Amino acid sequence: MTILDLFRLDGKTALVTGAAQGIGFEIARGLSEAGANVIIADLNPEVGEAAASSIGGSFQMLNVTDSGAVRDLAAKLSSVHILVNNAGIVRNTPAEETPDDDWKAVMGVNLDGVFWCCREFGRRMLDAGSGSIVSTASMSGLISNHPQPQAAYNASKAAVIHLTRSLAGEWAGRGVRVNAVAPGYTATPLTKRGLETPGWRETWLGTTPMGRLAEPAEIAPAVLYLASEASSFVTGHTLVIDGGYTVW
Repeated sequence: MTILDLFRLDGKTALVTGAAQGIGFEIARGLSEAGANVIIADLNPEVGEAAASSIGGSFQMLNVTDSGAVRDLAAKLSSVHILVNNAGIVRNTPAEETPDDDWKAVMGVNLDGVFWCCREFGRRMLDAGSGSIVSTASMSGLISNHPQPQAAYNASKAAVIHLTRSLAGEWAGRGVRVNAVAPGYTATPLTKRGLETPGWRETWLGTTPMGRLAEPAEIAPAVLYLASEASSFVTGHTLVIDGGYTVW
């Protein structure tokens, strides 16, 4: 077996949440190119089905905030070897003006949804004695972004990083690895809208040493590494992909 063989996912089934577009889609595409049978799980069936078809995968509608729906999908799918928790949202509201519903919405998708998926799919991985879970955290879980206000988002991503460590510690001896990636500013539709806000573009690019946004396709290889046997001795780790943002 060569080193490159360790990155192959032939015979594996991977489920990626929030993968109808953006970073999630590129992750799904990368896992598919490595040989995995990829299931895109998303709220948007029209976009999700088209995305799945384009990579030769399949689509499952899923609201990650609904623990019952996550439980039912995990029971329905015979075997998922790789879980990628990618679904996420943001609300840019000043902390003192943040409505309860905005806080709950962000936590519901970014934290609760990650835990529901880890719990239900992880339980089956534990029964099988093997599996790899990768969650999309953010550099916002390590630093507090500016100038945009997003306390709920930052807190949710910090929680994902610590949840990753916690689950990794519990499950390492039972064959299940749990890791995360922490992207910096990435050229997704959500981030591109932020670039149109006066003052944000200059600050974001000016405080990123590489001086540019990441492309979604630049996040996918890191997920492939953590999902595959190439990272067989890695668990509880958060791989930062931020163009150097967090070095300052």
